[in-house]
Amino acid sequence: MTSSRVWRRPTLDAVAARAGVSTATVSNALNGTGRLSEATRQRVLAAAGELGYAPASTARALARGATGVLGLTMTTYGNLRVPYTEIPFYAHLVLAAMAAAHNRGYLLQVMPNSMSSWMWLNTPMDGVIHVGPRADDHVRSLLLERGIPMVCEGRPPEGNGCDTWVDADHDTGLRLLLDHLAAAGARRIGLTLPVHDNTYPHLIADAYRLWCADQDMQILVEEYAAMPDYFTAEQKAVARLLDRDPRPDAVIGVYSDSGHNILAVARDHGLRVPRDLLVACVSEDPDYATTTPPVTALSLRPDRTGEAAVDLLVAVINGRVGVDRRRLVQPVLIPRRSTRRTARDTRRA
Repeated sequence: MTSSRVWRRPTLDAVAARAGVSTATVSNALNGTGRLSEATRQRVLAAAGELGYAPASTARALARGATGVLGLTMTTYGNLRVPYTEIPFYAHLVLAAMAAAHNRGYLLQVMPNSMSSWMWLNTPMDGVIHVGPRADDHVRSLLLERGIPMVCEGRPPEGNGCDTWVDADHDTGLRLLLDHLAAAGARRIGLTLPVHDNTYPHLIADAYRLWCADQDMQILVEEYAAMPDYFTAEQKAVARLLDRDPRPDAVIGVYSDSGHNILAVARDHGLRVPRDLLVACVSEDPDYATTTPPVTALSLRPDRTGEAAVDLLVAVINGRVGVDRRRLVQPVLIPRRSTRRTARDTRRA
């Protein structure tokens, strides 16, 4: 004798029971609204995924002619090809955003910013996460023309017009890193800084200068062109820092490859890390755990940024009121050997 089981659509109540929360909490978690802890939000999303629950808001959107598709695009630099998927920050961001979209019943398509205007005006989608908004941002104007909601990853430059964004708390993060270096004995901390028309280097510079003023420390900044060959340009900037007299006793870089660049230039100058020079960078690159020595990194948590951007975009699409349209993600410091002097290092320095 055979039996058949009839599949029934999971309900909001079922998800609430599985997660051990109220139905209102489930609704807030799925729609990116409410003041929920990250642990609670993730528990609800996991329960919804296990039950195969499709948010009612998504079903209503499809019924009224929406697509159920979210877009994610990266900024461009003229005709320069940037291998975003090979850069750990963007890889983590995209994967987290994709998972968050799927958990809310949406598809997420990653699109090149370099698409033609015609494609931008005709590709079906309900909203877009725009990564790395710049001062000259043609994507913003095209989306405004279509009336499509947009959430920026990164605070837009002044005059960009986007008031809905998710970004790392760069001020808190950089202070965390600088305090760590000071506790390790650094008194002359240098910074290599890209010249760019997005807000990231400006936020970093502001946080660094304020910290130096608070600590009564000298400002030691060397700028370099971010494009087209920032790798070589940053190494030259590091060399200019290390040629100063007196030279810095610590150097920070703010791009994914910065730690590798600083280590290479330090070797060329005959400096030992961390005995002669402390080294740190802002990066998600796991290779820094195995460099010689392993390099201290500040993680901007792009996984949490990707999740928060999807939360916010879905909330805007669903017309939720009272939504915080400006969200900050807290960075995490990962201390390693490059900023940890032993007593022996101190005696020989």
